[in-house]
Amino acid sequence: MSALEIKELNVFYGQSHALQGVNLTLGGGVVSVVGRNGMGKTTLCKAIMGLVPVASGAISFGGQSIAGLGPSETARMGIGYVPQGRRLWPSLTVDEHLKLVATRDGPWTVERVYSTFPRLGERKSNGGAQLSGGEQQMLAIGRALLLNPKLLVMDEPTEGLAPVVVDQVAEMLIRLGQEGEIDVLVIEQNIGVACSVASQVAIMVNGQINRVMDSGILAGDRDLQQALLGVGRHAHDETDDQPTAIEAPTETGPSVTRIYISNPKVPNRWTRPVPVHVIEQQARTVTAVGTASVDDKVIPLSAVQSAAASGARRVVYVCGTLDTKGEELHFMTDIVRANGLPVQLVDLSTSGAPSHADVPPHVIAAAHPRGASAVFTGDRGTAVAGMTEAFARWMAGRSDVGGVLSAGGSGGTALVAPAFRGLAVGVPKMIISTVASGNTEQYVGPSDITMMYSVADVQGINSITRDVLSNGANALAGMVRGQQRRKPDIGGDKPAVGITMFGVTTPCVQTVTAALEETYDCLVFHATGVGGRSMEKLMDSGKLDAMLDLTTTEVCDMVAGGVFAAHETRFDAAIRSGLPFIGACGALDMVNFNAPETVPDRYQGRLFYEHNPQITLMRTTPEENVKIGRFIGHKLNQMTSAVRFFLPEGGVSLLDAPGQPFWDPKADRALFQSLESTVNATANRQLVRVPHNINDPAFADLIVRTFQSFHGQQRTAKGA
Repeated sequence: MSALEIKELNVFYGQSHALQGVNLTLGGGVVSVVGRNGMGKTTLCKAIMGLVPVASGAISFGGQSIAGLGPSETARMGIGYVPQGRRLWPSLTVDEHLKLVATRDGPWTVERVYSTFPRLGERKSNGGAQLSGGEQQMLAIGRALLLNPKLLVMDEPTEGLAPVVVDQVAEMLIRLGQEGEIDVLVIEQNIGVACSVASQVAIMVNGQINRVMDSGILAGDRDLQQALLGVGRHAHDETDDQPTAIEAPTETGPSVTRIYISNPKVPNRWTRPVPVHVIEQQARTVTAVGTASVDDKVIPLSAVQSAAASGARRVVYVCGTLDTKGEELHFMTDIVRANGLPVQLVDLSTSGAPSHADVPPHVIAAAHPRGASAVFTGDRGTAVAGMTEAFARWMAGRSDVGGVLSAGGSGGTALVAPAFRGLAVGVPKMIISTVASGNTEQYVGPSDITMMYSVADVQGINSITRDVLSNGANALAGMVRGQQRRKPDIGGDKPAVGITMFGVTTPCVQTVTAALEETYDCLVFHATGVGGRSMEKLMDSGKLDAMLDLTTTEVCDMVAGGVFAAHETRFDAAIRSGLPFIGACGALDMVNFNAPETVPDRYQGRLFYEHNPQITLMRTTPEENVKIGRFIGHKLNQMTSAVRFFLPEGGVSLLDAPGQPFWDPKADRALFQSLESTVNATANRQLVRVPHNINDPAFADLIVRTFQSFHGQQRTAKGA
């Protein structure tokens, strides 16, 4: 039986025929509906919810007719609604909004909403009018989920949101589809989101469902997007997908390339046709690869980078949107300059207003792979997304960065954070932000960004912001000057090795570190999701000579939905490095949650251990361990250098030992067998069963001997 079935549905607004015989079936899971403005998508939502009268046709929900029912009756039938525009009560707090609609029965509770959207938990005492747009959307979604509906109808859930919040909403929709508790009908103008959250996409044209097609096909067919949705190619774009490069000769100096880009970022409803004369004006000029022009002389690019690296001139970049934060950014720029440091003001505004910044917006926008026209779209959402990507690329190309500084709200923070994260660890980075008092992982990630809470909104210079912005700017200046005065560390030439550790693998890591620290610079990373990403970021940055990935527990949380989850890219840095890899099943017996009341209802009846009042551990099952083993095994198969991955048969943690709470030989056996059946074992790629617990001295001794053997071979090869 279909979750939702619509047949020959007709809706009128006076004499206007809004829905013209709509036919749509939602069998289960998530289905997206896309279309241009005015095609009837919102009217379809309202017809389902009983907010507009149905002239004719049928709407069936779970086999029962709901056409003609009012909104309250429809909601009681089990249909939740997230309307366009959120529709919150300004006078009610977040907590009051949620408790007002919460039901006693069902998997969705107020606590689960706070767990899904941690930012709401931090703002639970704030009124609806005091929330940002992203927070309001989270609250509207949470309010609908608390009805524990069987079907959720969402109208434009990502409209007007910052890119980081769009990603959060998309991830939540994907998770809903995977969990299978609720079916979802998503009305979405962002084609990328619509195709990523659903396997099937319905296209509305002139009040009708023109077709229902596979989301992967639609995502890759730009001609179809243009024909049905008005996005993708432009009328004058007769070229292929690649930018056209035209060589322009010069009388002296290096040759230059003019790059004309006629196809902005694809695809979404806001993409507008770009006049040819604008394309010509925004064409980029780049020098030939491998050279850079300094004082009218051509020198190798490597020489320019070496000069910057030697400290010849390091610049502090103060970055933000001058059209909204100009006073604050100029204020901080003056403070940095007063500290005697070279400083440049970078304007990331997308309004198109004139800018007198040292680095104006069009310079940053030109770094976008599709040119400035992908940034200045006229729509705030797509413009900010384009500027975010352009700024990250522009910053990655700088070789003179002494430090970076910014100030703003959630949108401004999300705009600069990816570029700041891309800088090497050790480069001073400071963001003064209204969101720095809550969960900042989405902004900081695996980098060493310093975030300072602004206390008051970053809106003008007043008694509060004057002190906070001054402290932030002076702190950043102090970091930069400290870098300049720092002397090379004695013994800093020791090769660095990254080691992953958890509380339950501490004895093993301490023993290994003690054996290696005289010869190696041992960097230990706490395997809390971001810890693994930090280690891999350093590996990609060339700051690690080797890894001892002894605690791979983050994969458990990724598989079972814990709070310390790895990303799907876990182990990819090791694959890219081409270095020998030594790893182990450290703490693959546990999934991490916060306080006991935050554990999802679906895990009732499982084996738990209270690590501390804030962290609850859940024992992995044989079924979960099979998935964990397969994920790790597939990654090991992609490694091209020597691999040794150790399977401690005496237990994978302090809790997984005879007489301890998580001792479960059956679950461990499932993990080991899954790895062995997945890994393509060769003389160079081996799984090693060891009859010890991971924390036994004999296990650590074997790790050390294996590492020294591999590292010695590597150093010999380099020396040769």
